[in-house]
Amino acid sequence: MSKLALSYSGYVCAPYLHTHESVELKETWIKSKNIEKLFFVTGTFSTESKPYFSDSTNHYLLAKFKDSSHISKDLLQHNQDKTSFVFNIQDDLFQREVQGETNFVTIYYLEYGEDGEDFQEIANLLLKREKIEKAGFGNMNLFCLTPSKFTFPYSEHVVVIEVASEKSHQSVKKYCEQTRRDVNRKGMTMTNLLSLSILDQLK
Repeated sequence: MSKLALSYSGYVCAPYLHTHESVELKETWIKSKNIEKLFFVTGTFSTESKPYFSDSTNHYLLAKFKDSSHISKDLLQHNQDKTSFVFNIQDDLFQREVQGETNFVTIYYLEYGEDGEDFQEIANLLLKREKIEKAGFGNMNLFCLTPSKFTFPYSEHVVVIEVASEKSHQSVKKYCEQTRRDVNRKGMTMTNLLSLSILDQLK
């Protein structure tokens, strides 16, 4: 019997290269009912994650999707030379109303598969940070015409947070870094993978 592929909601981050494939993908997602929101963003990889994604670029399309199976089809149809990232949210930690517009999304990875108590501890720490409007645990899938030579070893343990703030991206980045340090002080190893600064909302 074939194994049923589970479908999740989450985020997809695809390189925007001003190529035919990029433009087609953008138009597809603007029209798609599967895409709740679509942003044009700047992506910054951490020094820890950059070696795994040497083909990274500066500008990405960031979309919030309802069903990951549709996203896989979109990315296979519009696959590119640079890596696209799909973050499937398997466990929503919280979502709440906060002041300001979403202007920053950051992705962390846990170096060890933490247990339920650790997840709860991380959720509690994130809840204390009043600018975080949404947080979730999940996994990461990659799409690229030329796969990386190095396999990223922590794809099964990612944390995605959305931050709303009127402050500069640099200021929000520092805020997120402080949040990460708070978690690590509790003995859990949470490392920044990718920070996405929202430049424009396309949908």
